Amino acid sequence: MYKLLKKSGKVRRGEFTTPHGTIQTPVFMNVGTLAVIKGAVSTMDLKEINCQVELSNTYHLHLRPTDTVVRKMGGLHKFMNWDRPILTDSGGFQVFSLSKMRKIKEEGVYFNSHIDGKKIFMGPEESMQIQSNLASTIAMAFDECIPNPSTKEYVVDSVARTTRWLERCKIEMDRLNSLSDTINNKQMLFGINQGGTYEDIRIEHAKTISKMDLDGYAIGGLAVGESHEEMYRIIDAVVPHLPQDKPIYLMGVGYPSNILEAVSRGVDFFDCVLPARNGRHGNVFTKDGRINMFNAKFELDAGPIDEGCNCPTCKHYTRAYIRHLFKAKEMLAMRLCVLHNLYFYNKLMEDIRDAIDNDCFEEFKAEKLAQWNEGK
Repeated sequence: MYKLLKKSGKVRRGEFTTPHGTIQTPVFMNVGTLAVIKGAVSTMDLKEINCQVELSNTYHLHLRPTDTVVRKMGGLHKFMNWDRPILTDSGGFQVFSLSKMRKIKEEGVYFNSHIDGKKIFMGPEESMQIQSNLASTIAMAFDECIPNPSTKEYVVDSVARTTRWLERCKIEMDRLNSLSDTINNKQMLFGINQGGTYEDIRIEHAKTISKMDLDGYAIGGLAVGESHEEMYRIIDAVVPHLPQDKPIYLMGVGYPSNILEAVSRGVDFFDCVLPARNGRHGNVFTKDGRINMFNAKFELDAGPIDEGCNCPTCKHYTRAYIRHLFKAKEMLAMRLCVLHNLYFYNKLMEDIRDAIDNDCFEEFKAEKLAQWNEGK
């Protein structure tokens, strides 16, 4: 259940109550595709850096260790030792990202495994069954993430099919939640708005799926090649046509500046691989913008990554040491930078919530954008 605590213009501050705890929004979900954050980060670490929600991937976990194994181990929460909310995406993004290895039909999508080429079929029912086996807190509906740009004719057909798939997802989830041996029979379902960069298709689809009374609504198919300006235009168009008493989730976004812009347009949930991926390559976020830990100027730098940061990395290690670890190809370098970046994102969301609570979000946003000077 979503409870709106405060609203200022389009900016929303809320609480989302789930079977695995209450989520304070706006929130950034930390991405652990295979039930782990890449970079040797444990679930105990996630608690230390104030992660509220972990996100895992249906398609990847279906391949390994398989959702059957996870079910036998008691579901994802027990398997990965995490007692807070988990969101699983549906496999729909892999319809986009594995475009050379799949065929889309009305019944679903035929894949070849990216691991061994094995043939796989996933439709709405299969996606719901896998996610029910995983027993995540929130399951995402199975959809097609449309590449940008796409022809209007293709987008119209794809969105209509995504709507039919959503109806099938809802029926199957209701069935699964009614079974006595379902691990999490309170599993929630979020639908996904699609429509490429066509405002009229996006708005019509938002109106259609809003009538289905789902637990939450996502805006999908953005941050896949279009400009940031186009992305903001679509968010502006879609958000007013989604239910305002349910959480709104912008999938796969993004840079800190993108998050600030989307919060100002009414978005509640975010996720992105960016902070962890950048951290593994020595690219870290600070209050003054991004820096590269391979830079020679850090060779004798005795300061932390970000002065004043309270993450486990900044409290204990210097830039000079972290640079040395990267140059020596030591795994600890990745771990320390991923921890820092995820803490940076989680702390940013906490500061955003505080700014909304204190009626100063616009000033906070302007100050941060000026500090980072990202141009992103």
